[in-house]
Amino acid sequence: MGTTLQELIFDIGGGIPDGKKLKAVQTGGPSGGCIPLEHMDAPITYDSLAELGTILGSGGMIVMDEDDCMVDVAKFFLEFTVEESCGQCTPCRDGTRQMLNILEKITAGEGTEEDLETLKHLGEHIMKTSLCGLGQTAPQPVVSTMRFFWDEYLAHVREGKCPAKRCKSLTRIVIDEEKCVGCTACARVCPVDAISGAVKEVHHIDPEICTRCGACLEVCRFDAISKVSP
Repeated sequence: MGTTLQELIFDIGGGIPDGKKLKAVQTGGPSGGCIPLEHMDAPITYDSLAELGTILGSGGMIVMDEDDCMVDVAKFFLEFTVEESCGQCTPCRDGTRQMLNILEKITAGEGTEEDLETLKHLGEHIMKTSLCGLGQTAPQPVVSTMRFFWDEYLAHVREGKCPAKRCKSLTRIVIDEEKCVGCTACARVCPVDAISGAVKEVHHIDPEICTRCGACLEVCRFDAISKVSP
């Protein structure tokens, strides 16, 4: 207790793998909030974490880097609490489900700025009116990411873009024709046969078939495949 997040992550934990940039730390389990890079000097105490909109909870932490989408992260944690709700009170039972529906719209590129206002209002209302600790903390991943990563939410609804290129509906996987050598490695691992091309010829990805699973990204040795956000 009292150790800073900076000390825990970098001095004790060894920092972020592969030279990636730290983006956020989620504390306290699925109902905890997300703390951005600028608050890494915060000490790990009940009061200091509460001031940042999160909890110490179970004591667990998840460290996220620049490749994580905070809107998608909020949706991931809310999916858990929606399933865990006992259903006794309306705010938790129905409210969290409505929040999840909105997040699914936003990550699919179908959200609006009005959805953002509704999401914020629902989160605050559920935290104040739910009967137990689960409902009172369930919206925290959403509320905290909207507080610290508002620009990412706006990019999803205003521009139809996922800045982290994580939301599948808002990204495409493309092959750079100048870098592709036609090794066929990507085509051989594609689970849906979305990649075409002969040996030693430039390959192409059919966006209508591609599921954006990322398998081709992992096997390309020539840095010819990348994700783009239209």
